Amino acid sequence: MTVKISNKIVGYRVTKADSAAQPAAEPETKVLQPVQMNEYIERPDFLLGTTYKIKPPIAEHAMYITINDILLNEDTDHESRQPYEVFINSKSMEHFQWVIALTRVISAVFRKGGDVTFLVEELRSVYDPNGGYFKKGGVFMPSLVAEIGAVIEKHLKAIGLIETEEMSEVTKRILAEKRAEFESNQAARNDESVGDYPANATMCGKCSTKAVIVMDGCATCLSCGDSKCG
Repeated sequence: MTVKISNKIVGYRVTKADSAAQPAAEPETKVLQPVQMNEYIERPDFLLGTTYKIKPPIAEHAMYITINDILLNEDTDHESRQPYEVFINSKSMEHFQWVIALTRVISAVFRKGGDVTFLVEELRSVYDPNGGYFKKGGVFMPSLVAEIGAVIEKHLKAIGLIETEEMSEVTKRILAEKRAEFESNQAARNDESVGDYPANATMCGKCSTKAVIVMDGCATCLSCGDSKCG
């Protein structure tokens, strides 16, 4: 079959015989990848900050721990709040050098990205050779560094990087009943409570709180619910 070309030829291309029957390919939709935390992200002019106050008995003055967070992928489905830097301030200059060094190292780890929750375990496992101390409420801290780690853990839980292990209502009710029964049994001995728990309570290996009581041969923590009887 002869086809007469009436217009001038300005260009050409070679096609396969079966290409005419195939529909034109649709343009690929570009999927935007969420921005992950990394050391190349520049510090923005505005960061979200939270300040925590601690007053360890081994220090003369209180310490203020400020953790600043950066907001990534704002107004998208991948929006996340990530820690960016930490500052520790105090009137006391006794711990100045190692506190500055610690904050710089922690901030560098935050900016590196990835899973930063390992910092909590590393800091909380630091023990003071002179002995630790008890916070208000009977919680034992093996060192000042460990309490800083506890503050970071609290912050990471607040922004959702660490899941909070909350006791069920049934467990809370059982612990309340056990505590009431224990205190009623000990009332005749005139035992006084230290903090929020009985004076003769022992240390819990799980939550480091002096809140373990023994009832009917079963050791139970009134703080976290840990029990040797399951």
